[in-house]
Amino acid sequence: MRFKHTNRKGFWLGFIDFFTAGLFFLLYMPLGGLQEELDEVVGHKTRPYWQAYLLGIPTLFIYTLVWMARIAEELKAKAISLGIEGPYTSWWHMFGWNVFGLILMGPAVATYRFFDTLNKVEAELNKAQDSEPGN
Repeated sequence: MRFKHTNRKGFWLGFIDFFTAGLFFLLYMPLGGLQEELDEVVGHKTRPYWQAYLLGIPTLFIYTLVWMARIAEELKAKAISLGIEGPYTSWWHMFGWNVFGLILMGPAVATYRFFDTLNKVEAELNKAQDSEPGN
């Protein structure tokens, strides 16, 4: 799979998502192709964001946060395995900024780092695909 969505502006995505209480990603994840890209990058099908969002409502969005933090940790592992230099997103970076940094626009900071790591991984995977014989 060729990744087309590298160089996303993660801070702004996080900023918009913060002020829409997660509703922005309900549209962006499936319509922007992000859900498929995440599944491809981490190497397995992940729970769709809309399901994580709905399960988050009765848990005050703790479920949704843990869902995102788990994917962040998988992205970190993928980046390390590809030899990409950090800083990376991680479980604690995503969780900590969203919980303890809430009044400091922490979710935007965490989302920026998430997309920065995703962009680096996708760029590296695109480069590897381009260097394969026959491409």
